Amino acid sequence: MQRLSYAMIFLCSCFSVALTSGQTLKGRPDSHSDGPAELPRVYVQSALADTPAHGNTVLVKTKEELTSALDAAVCGETIKLLAGADFRGSFKLPAKNCDDSNWIILRSSAADNELPPEGTRITPCYAGVPSLPGRPSFACSVNRNVMSKITFDSRGSGPITFASGANHYRFIGLEITRDSPGTVTYNLVRTAESGTADHIVFDRVWLHGSAQDETTRGIILTGSRYVAVVDSYFSDFHCVAITGACGDSQAIAGGIGDQPMGPYKIVNNFLEAAGENVMFGGGPAEAVPSDIEIRHNHLFKPLSWAPGSPNFSGGASGKPFIVKNLFELKNAQRVLFEGNILENVWGGFTQVGFAILLTPKNPGKCDVCAVRDITIRYSRIKHAGAAMQIGNGLSDNGFGAHEGSHYSIHDLVFDDMKYENCRQCNGDLFQITTAPSAPASLWLHDIQIQHITVATDRARSGWAIAGPVGQQNMIFEDNIIDAGSSGHVNAGGGASQCYFGQEVMKGVLDRCWSSYRFDHNVIMNARPIHKYPQGNWPVGGGAQVGFMNWNNGVDGDYHLSPKSRYKNKASDAKDPGADIDALSQAINGAV
Repeated sequence: MQRLSYAMIFLCSCFSVALTSGQTLKGRPDSHSDGPAELPRVYVQSALADTPAHGNTVLVKTKEELTSALDAAVCGETIKLLAGADFRGSFKLPAKNCDDSNWIILRSSAADNELPPEGTRITPCYAGVPSLPGRPSFACSVNRNVMSKITFDSRGSGPITFASGANHYRFIGLEITRDSPGTVTYNLVRTAESGTADHIVFDRVWLHGSAQDETTRGIILTGSRYVAVVDSYFSDFHCVAITGACGDSQAIAGGIGDQPMGPYKIVNNFLEAAGENVMFGGGPAEAVPSDIEIRHNHLFKPLSWAPGSPNFSGGASGKPFIVKNLFELKNAQRVLFEGNILENVWGGFTQVGFAILLTPKNPGKCDVCAVRDITIRYSRIKHAGAAMQIGNGLSDNGFGAHEGSHYSIHDLVFDDMKYENCRQCNGDLFQITTAPSAPASLWLHDIQIQHITVATDRARSGWAIAGPVGQQNMIFEDNIIDAGSSGHVNAGGGASQCYFGQEVMKGVLDRCWSSYRFDHNVIMNARPIHKYPQGNWPVGGGAQVGFMNWNNGVDGDYHLSPKSRYKNKASDAKDPGADIDALSQAINGAV
């Protein structure tokens, strides 16, 4: 796998409480780390060459034949589902005790040259659907249905369930969906309750709900290990406000349950959901999912789901879908999130428009829950109400997670931040908090945010901050960000927390963090009253930064021009803000 290199550079202190050149974050300064974050130790191998099936091929044309073929399947066999046929029902994939040399493949009977080649994302075109309203257009190379459909026609979860112990299954060229209008379907793909499954690959598969019904999830990863989702398309996963039977939805979700979880590979997919497009955690768990690779995906919410949209589309009751965030972690470790495009999120219901959340949570039955060793890099976020929420809080019933730490966040562009057009977005770009009453073990620490470009000069504030006095090891450096109309705001928590009684940014940082660096940042709309630490550059609006094409922070060219006064002025002698060339290379083809 090609990797973009990233070197951590430590500078001399610009002020008394900063990390000195002799101090480093609590990380692992080796090739397996990105800054303070350890990268995944294991990656799922998902190429066709890695999943051989050299046995017999069986063609099935009816749901009865499919059920019989699954029951009788032997390791190394390929089951071909008749292209264009609809297999309606619920299908359980049994445990067969296969191994890495003998997989079971379920695929469309279409010839290989009728499907997109391996490594190419499938679209609904291959199911004979030339377009979906409000979604990016498809480049259709086929005009007929060459996929095989598996349709859940009952209530609950289905149509795919892995029996406990199921292993070594690969799916190719299938459409997996639901019927039964007016009902809620919870998971299109799942593992049997309290069961386990391993070595599963979803390859060039279209998983989707229906336009107005509630379909909670595409794939729930509970109880699974060594799972890859590649080159696939997910659409119409949503819950309906007020009148609906579910409250949260995801294209892919994991991080709950009592079994070991991971590694996982989620690469080159279109992932659409109203709640969170991808989420790990949020429920009871006895393990932390580990070694998660999320690369080159397009995380998307149609703007037609937004109330007030000219072509608004919600549930059958007319109520909107419950929209929350794009990417959220509440229980995960050693995650690489790279080369992704995240598009469209707005505030409403319980959320305020953040695109990315790193918020470990123990709802009361997850003492092990942690968000640790998270690398988020070389990605572009478009049309959001706020940038990132990084917070170690307590659950509503007062339980704390195990840990939230070791985050390396760099080379991101946040484009067209739409706070002023979002009535329910708070407009705080970075919310960085620890619950003031949290035990010391849960304090945020080892957080590094570098080379971020936030293309807006219309935010409410650049930072919302709260937490106990004396948290350790925070770097916010080499970024281009908007201070907003308020500069920084108190995220709450009363007199016991570090922001209380402070009025200027340097005072907040000095009190909240016993060791930190906050320098070499270009801060748009910074005012003297904000009093940032020395070593930062206050500037007016975005037009004064010296971008190649500011374009009012909407689809601009955010390279710094040769004439910019900040050219090569970052702490590492590069340009402040994201490495636009490396980012563009990483996301090339992700849409």
